Amino acid sequence: MVNRLSPFLATMLALGLVFLYAPIVSVIFYSFNASRLVTVWAGFSTHWYVELMRNDQIRAAALVSLEVAVLSASAALVLGTLAGHALARHRRFRGRAFFATLATAPLVMPEVITGLSLLLLFVALEQWTGWPKGRGIFTIVAAHTTLGLAYVAVVVEARLAAFDRSLEEAALDLGATPATVFARITLPLIAPALVAGWLLAFTLSLDDLVLASFTSGPASSTLPMVIFSSVRLGVSPQVNALATIIVALVAIVVTVAARLMIRRQES
Repeated sequence: MVNRLSPFLATMLALGLVFLYAPIVSVIFYSFNASRLVTVWAGFSTHWYVELMRNDQIRAAALVSLEVAVLSASAALVLGTLAGHALARHRRFRGRAFFATLATAPLVMPEVITGLSLLLLFVALEQWTGWPKGRGIFTIVAAHTTLGLAYVAVVVEARLAAFDRSLEEAALDLGATPATVFARITLPLIAPALVAGWLLAFTLSLDDLVLASFTSGPASSTLPMVIFSSVRLGVSPQVNALATIIVALVAIVVTVAARLMIRRQES
């Protein structure tokens, strides 16, 4: 028997969906507007998509954002996995509470404070050691890694907490070293959590504005920084076109992932 929503709940659900998705639909709609004014419809046109492809600043910023996101997500995956493994498998060691606080602090720390502290750290290091020389891609990657590893650590720790250790114990009993057990048994079994952590860190890095604003240099502006700077002077139809492309890419990725999950469950 299928339970149906009451009219009140159905109405609230519909209003909630409209509230969430109506702005996105309007952005997509006006990205095909021929007018330079984003709120005045002047006919269908793909002119702003052509202009977007010719915008060297946005293309360069997109490449910087992708490079930073891939590097920071990969670094956060390694460090966050190690941190999550230590927190899940070693319940009692000196300084565990302090270590757990440091590992998860970026989750609750305002990004303004994190960005300012990292900026002061980089400036002090440059004055004392001469490295890093100015702010650039490396400093942005370091900042995003700091944020991403906290999320990866939480995801990995939660997965390992519910992990059946009988397979690991059996492998150890058969003579496998702890490193071999970790590489050939633990990592494959927690692979979905690793993928989820990497994607989460990648998305956070690609979307971040605050940390990048504090730790970037003149030649390392990310895509959110460029968009924010352009929006402050008035919303350009190119921003609508860029948002539409991003929404389309996300929709494709989500659809492919959903189909793969359905096929895996059916097989």
